[in-house]
Amino acid sequence: MIEASKLRAGMTFVTNDGKFDVRSGSTFDTSYRPEEKFEQAIIETVPAQYLYQMDDTAYFMNTETYDQYEIPVANVQEELKFILENSEVKIQFYGTEVIGVQVPTTVELTVTETQPSIKGATVTGSGKPATLETGLVVNVPDFIEAGQKLVINTAEGTYVSRA
Repeated sequence: MIEASKLRAGMTFVTNDGKFDVRSGSTFDTSYRPEEKFEQAIIETVPAQYLYQMDDTAYFMNTETYDQYEIPVANVQEELKFILENSEVKIQFYGTEVIGVQVPTTVELTVTETQPSIKGATVTGSGKPATLETGLVVNVPDFIEAGQKLVINTAEGTYVSRA
């Protein structure tokens, strides 16, 4: 939310609640004078493929230029829960600095572990936890079994349907 306020005659300040830092992903509140100028952040997004993870580094490749990027796992820990090797993603850059990895809105992942199916279970049951091949744990309907492919919503980390 941006609002202007006058403190004294001729002194106007612009307050910006929730300014976003593209490098760290954090937000902060601050005030500016109307005459202050800002440099526009130019964010570039490139198509990429997730290659593999070794130790605490994830490796990605630009699918247009074949450039490879090494990103610390700590920076993409949440995204790695939704992608397998060779998955297509988008990498966001601020200058030459990687600031994020965008995963598709839904992904297909296989159930590696869950409680056995309950005979006669329906979609309306309370559900049960299931561990997927990336290590992500989601709540699924009682009729889901190990080995089945599921569609997962990456924004919420939730079960959508069977694939």
